[in-house]
Amino acid sequence: MLSLRHATAAASVALSLVFCGPVVAQTPAPAGAASDVDPSTVVARVGDKEVTLGELMVMRSQLPAQYQQVPLEAIYEPMLNRAVDQILITRAARASGIADQDEVKAKIEEAADQVIAEAYLTQTIASEVTEDALRKRYEEAVAGQTGEEEAKARHILLDSEEDAQAVIAELNDGAEFTKLAAEKSTGPSAAQGGDLGWFQAGQMVPEFSAAAFALEPGTYTKEPVKSQFGWHVILLEEKRTADAPSFEDMHDQLTAEMTRELIQARLEKLRGDTKIERFGPTGKPLVPAE
Repeated sequence: MLSLRHATAAASVALSLVFCGPVVAQTPAPAGAASDVDPSTVVARVGDKEVTLGELMVMRSQLPAQYQQVPLEAIYEPMLNRAVDQILITRAARASGIADQDEVKAKIEEAADQVIAEAYLTQTIASEVTEDALRKRYEEAVAGQTGEEEAKARHILLDSEEDAQAVIAELNDGAEFTKLAAEKSTGPSAAQGGDLGWFQAGQMVPEFSAAAFALEPGTYTKEPVKSQFGWHVILLEEKRTADAPSFEDMHDQLTAEMTRELIQARLEKLRGDTKIERFGPTGKPLVPAE
């Protein structure tokens, strides 16, 4: 006999197959499935239970990413069928008395705990992560800051120090750097005349960055620069100071940081207000780490 976990997984696969098949068929939507329709519009009745367009849109938001990109018209009917099927299966399951089984009760309680915890965090923590709070945090983070220094450079990558010395000799005699890079460089940028574009120091290996940022614009290294990739001859074309990141660029990072800090603070308070005992696998009390 299948365990509940295996049976649930099998049922989920079956429902997914029922749903995914029509998606591939690109079933057109009937009238009334347009995005400007009121979410409260009733799109199905299953006995005495109604399904609204808003519920279908929530279902769509929970689909795998590839299906969320599909136009609504292409997935409307299979989503509607899935919503109807879910109601039918749930009713049949409740009528069977399966909800009274201990294992099912435990899973229902576990799911309820998760929903309640998420709602709690949404209504407490998330409500504190406002745009005003994020913008204040942003201003504090970037106050007085300037962006990092960036360099625009080209390089010629060679297999040996002797080859690199020979290239430098040609440059000293007036050879064009771009042409030599295209002819002699073993690196992937050879086709672009050795062009590496703009980069910050941390984006290159230390030996390369140190040599590149030490140059004056328009000059090249007079000695070969060794790195794990080989021997470099570097031409610095320009330097600039990048702008500090914008609020929009940092929005997601600031949100994550602030949310994490608020949750941690809330947990510390809850821990302090509650007696907590921890035990190892043998049941022996764990000694708190100092």
